[in-house]
Amino acid sequence: MSSSSHPLRPRSSVSEIDHVQLLAEQLGSLLAGLQYSDVTFLVEHKRFPAHRVILANVCLVFAVASLSSLSALAAACCSYMDRHAPDVLLSDGFMTLSKAALLTVVRRDSFAASEREIFQALARWCRQNGDGTDTQEVMSAVRLPLMKLTEMLNVVRPSGLVSPDDLLDAIKTRSESRDMDLNYRGMLVPEENIATMKYGAQVVKGELKSALLDGDTQNYDLDHGFSRHPIEEEGRAGIQVKLGQAFIINHIRILLWDRDSRSYSYYIEVSVDELDWVRVVDHSKFLCRSWQNLYFSPRVCRYVRIVGTHNTVNKVFHLVAFECMFTSRPFTLEKGLVVPSENVATVSACASVIEGVSRSRNALLNGDTRSYDWDSGYTCHQLGSGNIVIQLAQPYIISSLRLLLWDCDERSYSYYIEVSTNQQQWTKVLDRTKVACRSWQVLSFDKHAAAFVRIVGTHNTANEVFHCVHFECPTQLKAEGSPGPAPSHQTTSFHPLASSITPTTTDSGQT
Repeated sequence: MSSSSHPLRPRSSVSEIDHVQLLAEQLGSLLAGLQYSDVTFLVEHKRFPAHRVILANVCLVFAVASLSSLSALAAACCSYMDRHAPDVLLSDGFMTLSKAALLTVVRRDSFAASEREIFQALARWCRQNGDGTDTQEVMSAVRLPLMKLTEMLNVVRPSGLVSPDDLLDAIKTRSESRDMDLNYRGMLVPEENIATMKYGAQVVKGELKSALLDGDTQNYDLDHGFSRHPIEEEGRAGIQVKLGQAFIINHIRILLWDRDSRSYSYYIEVSVDELDWVRVVDHSKFLCRSWQNLYFSPRVCRYVRIVGTHNTVNKVFHLVAFECMFTSRPFTLEKGLVVPSENVATVSACASVIEGVSRSRNALLNGDTRSYDWDSGYTCHQLGSGNIVIQLAQPYIISSLRLLLWDCDERSYSYYIEVSTNQQQWTKVLDRTKVACRSWQVLSFDKHAAAFVRIVGTHNTANEVFHCVHFECPTQLKAEGSPGPAPSHQTTSFHPLASSITPTTTDSGQT
């Protein structure tokens, strides 16, 4: 490959000598040297083999990438420096960074070094590079309230690099703020479960600790394969996971024991010091089952505590699996609950039909909008007695539904729909009792929290049974081959983990 076509070469005039260009070109050649490589950068889905000499001088690579507007390579360097922050701070390359590059690195929440190490490295940089004019700006990158009082008095104060007022302000902030309000740094490992032995995680509280993080989400029953704790009114019990170090997380997945139709309520708290706890998920008033996909604003934490508050069968909280990570996938929260754009009323999203009559298991949720006739492919209930109830895996904020009413002849139906979070208090969100309805129903209503959806048929022009072929929540784009208008969201699948709940399966009654 010619130098002019090298992918890492910056654009410049052919008439000038550009030392940055030449350096980037030489670094690019070294990065591309497969025969000498033992580490690989993954940049924009392309692999760049990297010699350990380059990694030992990652600051130089970052400086060149920044100057040459190689944003993807600069980001890869930052990610590497985040994970090896203490070593980077001690390197000679760190001393050669410009002030702008230096501040870009150390101001990152994910630059996972202690504040003492950062202060000492910045102090060395100031002594080596500064004439005093940059000291205040550089030292402002140190998060002084995160340091121990002894460190502020015995390390920071003697250096003379921080003003007495700034030091007193830091001490005041440290003494008056709750711990979880401090601006902690944490390791960032995107899109990977860090509650594993690989990352040093362990279960430190709860019964049957060994089962929770073993990665087995298939082999569990009444006797084994889960961790547990007794449910107490005071909430003192719980299952607690200690991560290998402080991490930045915004996504937790837990698997509630689901070998029967029971539901649980719970909340989740996180902490850095195991003393000050912040609640990031509160499902203590909702009924939940099976896999829980939970999102919240990014938090730095070392400890995660899951506390069960209710079990519809007994006084024990059972947890099969626990995962946590940082995700860049977009999500929307309202009142602490997920506002889904995907259809969450599917078997793969762990929804289930808990009331209603059908010949086939979960016919209402299987996505099949073609294979139905006079005898099968629908869920029904007798008018005047019974109803159809769908339980979602967890509470969501919803404002739309879509139904397919049985339409193999010209009959029409009337019905209403209610939602609930606990199967006790119900709110009517749609009333079609005075309307002749048939085939596809695309329905919108005011936003409501819902873990249960109840469909109650009130009229059928042909007989005394209400029949529903398909249910989805929220409304998705028109399914392939199905009639009806096209709603505004695109259909994608949740994690393919099946629920074990089986809806009532009997003869479907007359059509």
